[in-house]
Amino acid sequence: MYEQALIDTAKALVAPGKGVLAADESTGTIKKRLDSINVESTEATRQAYRNLLFTTEGAEQFISGVILFEETLFQNADDGTSFARLLADKGVIPGIKVDKGAKPLAGSPEEKVTEGLDGLRDRLGEYREAGARFAKWRAVIDIADDRPSDYCIHVNAHALARYAALCQEAGIVPIVEPEVLMDGANSIERCEAVTDRVLDRVFDELKTQRVLLEGMLLKPNMVIAGKQCPQQAGVEEVADATLRCLRRRVPAAVPGIVFLSGGQSDEVATAHLDAMNKRGPQPWVLSFSYGRALQAPALAAWRGEPDNIPAAQQAYYKRARNNGAAAEGRYSPDMEDAA
Repeated sequence: MYEQALIDTAKALVAPGKGVLAADESTGTIKKRLDSINVESTEATRQAYRNLLFTTEGAEQFISGVILFEETLFQNADDGTSFARLLADKGVIPGIKVDKGAKPLAGSPEEKVTEGLDGLRDRLGEYREAGARFAKWRAVIDIADDRPSDYCIHVNAHALARYAALCQEAGIVPIVEPEVLMDGANSIERCEAVTDRVLDRVFDELKTQRVLLEGMLLKPNMVIAGKQCPQQAGVEEVADATLRCLRRRVPAAVPGIVFLSGGQSDEVATAHLDAMNKRGPQPWVLSFSYGRALQAPALAAWRGEPDNIPAAQQAYYKRARNNGAAAEGRYSPDMEDAA
């Protein structure tokens, strides 16, 4: 019923030079963000911060869609317009985070499984009525000496595929996010091997559960050394390893890959994306779905002060612009110095 609409929306989310803003921080995560600038996390301050981002003039040139937290989907902008309508009127597609977070995995409690399938079909209907046209579900895969287990990879891949199938049934494009975490001491080679295993299982489950690949997007980690690894890979090595892994496991039918930043610095995440796109056309569009890597400079500039809103919006615009350039392989470090 929704097949062509799903395909059209997925393609629109990876339009040339555009990517997705992940503004879907849970209440706990946004509290940490606001705590870092000494701003109390209340519904009002969360609304004010999101309003700052969504009303940034010109950002829609580089932002195709915004992933919202459930609270934000039902909030209004300062002028009384719903955030979903405000974004849509700018040509930006509203999306929604639908998972309920990663919890200890029964039988392997040091690993995580993402929950939220219970009641999802009904919730998706409500989200679509509120204006959401795409969704996101994040699975978390940790790397250690004995992790991840095949069990952990399987249950998370199954949940991602079940979520994706339910989304498409509701006419909502699923962003499938299997995140191999970058927090450990693992090498880039170990990250590549684990990412390969995870993507292999994810696409096997997507096929089994009859997910329309042309009507979804993938949001993976880049293949990168763990933060505690003494040998950090350079930009070119990350680009090569990431593309090698994706070419092996991601079918060409998928219209786009929107990378997560995973704790990389703003400039490094942009440089990695740019390096991949400078290697020429791939079977899928390569773009971004960044949270902190788009927002951190804006958050630091704002600090909860109304007088700082123009500076914060300028900082957000700059990061959106630079990542838009990286999505087309046009980024240069000199752009970081340009206003």
